[in-house]
Amino acid sequence: MRVLLTGAAGFIGSRVGAALRAAGHDVVGVDLLLPAAHGPGAQLPEGCHHVDVRDGRALAPLLAGVDLVCHQAAMVGAGVNAADAPAYGGHNDLATTVLLAEMFAAGVHRLVLASSMVVYGQGGYGCPEHGPVDPEPRRRADLDAGIFEHRCPIGGEQLHWRLVGEDAALRPRSLYAASKTAQEHYALAWSESTGGSVVALRYHNVYGPGMPRDTPYSGVAAIFRSSLEKGETPRVFEDGGQMRDFVHVDDVAAANLAATTVRDGFTALNVCSGRPISILEVAATLCEARDSSSPPQVTGQYRNGDVRHIVADPTRAAELLNFRAAIDPREGLRQFAFAPLR
Repeated sequence: MRVLLTGAAGFIGSRVGAALRAAGHDVVGVDLLLPAAHGPGAQLPEGCHHVDVRDGRALAPLLAGVDLVCHQAAMVGAGVNAADAPAYGGHNDLATTVLLAEMFAAGVHRLVLASSMVVYGQGGYGCPEHGPVDPEPRRRADLDAGIFEHRCPIGGEQLHWRLVGEDAALRPRSLYAASKTAQEHYALAWSESTGGSVVALRYHNVYGPGMPRDTPYSGVAAIFRSSLEKGETPRVFEDGGQMRDFVHVDDVAAANLAATTVRDGFTALNVCSGRPISILEVAATLCEARDSSSPPQVTGQYRNGDVRHIVADPTRAAELLNFRAAIDPREGLRQFAFAPLR
């Protein structure tokens, strides 16, 4: 099978490309080498084309003979401030619409789309008295007082996190989240109008070798790693009890490979480890692996708009793709403590 892979030089895209080639597929890679993802002076790997996905004329000849597009290219991170909005809308949403239009023109009917857990917004919660509820955003007065858990909107009880399944409502709460949600919506509309197939893979907290370091868009695991390399203690926001699902980049690549077999309509799937872990445990695991003399510093500080808990339900990906993450995050993070960063 011939696959057009966007974002082919990136942290995730490079691993996806390697998995596709190892399975015998012919991969046509493109990448724009955004500095936020690659850093200054980055070079394209051999055989990868320097292409802006927003440029339909550059894309069109590369789609000739392609059976499937694997769309990884994106501007990532929550965004520094509101001035980033045009960049997210351009690199993520406009680029996706151009790609879909060129796929239609070239007769390419299959897409694997890199989406994200951020489309779920605050995640899933349950109240001991009232069952599943959708909480209101946390109040600043509570956060200032060190009360970090959500309260039930009905009776004020403390809420507990629940696994988030793919049927949950999409409620983006950042520029990046809004752009990923829009990507899914455009892809769904394209699927409905053309009869094409789309698999939207909602990545949870991806980590592993080759993560970008020291940028506003770096993942928290890479930020903790960078602190330890500098001899500094990782700083953990709130009380460190925020729950996440960390999934290794090689498992993400395996999920993309499995998704190439789907040929029917629009399907959204969580890509996760299925093994929840707290942010404090992530920091502590990295400290322990690197023999840090100091434990992580729990600051009690918070950032407006941060999500308290978001933990994925892996069931549907296991059923539809036979995908189950192979790497436990606790072991994977110990290995990551010494892995090369970008």
